Amino acid sequence: MADTTEKTPVPRRKGMTRRQKRSLSRGIQYAVFVAAVVAFGVTADWGRLRNQFAQAEIAERMFPEVITLALKNTVLYTVTGFGVGLALGMLIALMRLSSVGPYRWLAGVYIEIFRGLPALLIFIFIGVAVPLAFPGTEIIGGTYGKVALALGLVAAAYMAETIRAGIQAVPKGQMEAARSLGFSPGRAMVSIIIPQAFRIILPPLTNELVLLFKDSSLVLFLGVTLEERELSKYGRDLASQTANSTPILVAGLCYLLITVPLGFVVRRMEAKAQEAVR
Repeated sequence: MADTTEKTPVPRRKGMTRRQKRSLSRGIQYAVFVAAVVAFGVTADWGRLRNQFAQAEIAERMFPEVITLALKNTVLYTVTGFGVGLALGMLIALMRLSSVGPYRWLAGVYIEIFRGLPALLIFIFIGVAVPLAFPGTEIIGGTYGKVALALGLVAAAYMAETIRAGIQAVPKGQMEAARSLGFSPGRAMVSIIIPQAFRIILPPLTNELVLLFKDSSLVLFLGVTLEERELSKYGRDLASQTANSTPILVAGLCYLLITVPLGFVVRRMEAKAQEAVR
């Protein structure tokens, strides 16, 4: 016998699906971006911008000194500051993980203070307060030593928390396995735990290096000589002499010569770390 029961038609959804809504939203964003770029290109006075920021003669006069002096000093300040920050950050991270209460308290106070204070105040403190507090005392390395110390104090607060998180991310079984093989706690930490932690935290540490590279511009508050100028100070001095902003643009491009490749390295390391987790 044939089934004469009428089937209730399934109602069709009205309106757009989620995928269609996402596509529409993305299209609107692209359209707004393109419209903003076109509007900027049409309304901007490119002649005045070129005269103020793109004078080829002024840019040519900056070479090779902008590389051999300004960029070299910037890299030197950054690398030495990063070294000081890494060593101090490692010490503070181990203090944070210590079973001794006063160590944890001191490390916590340091981190909160130096993460909360602007880097500018740290530079002023090193340049002004230290000589007043300790008359006749000279920081080793002169200006280079002061910059390394100031950048290191700022970076150590951030690196300490990064290193601590990396150490805690290493499975506890690694320490237990090392102890079962006869390693002391200190030797196990240095030989087993810390190397694994650094593989985890290498991308954020490289990011910190990029930030320090830009913070090195604060060296001008320490009062530097002509031979100690970094990129920002060098660009500003020439901009004042020439009454033109081309030196500032060239200095900015020199920063990008370092920060862009470092950013690429960070992204590659993060991608490899994610692949290793999978």
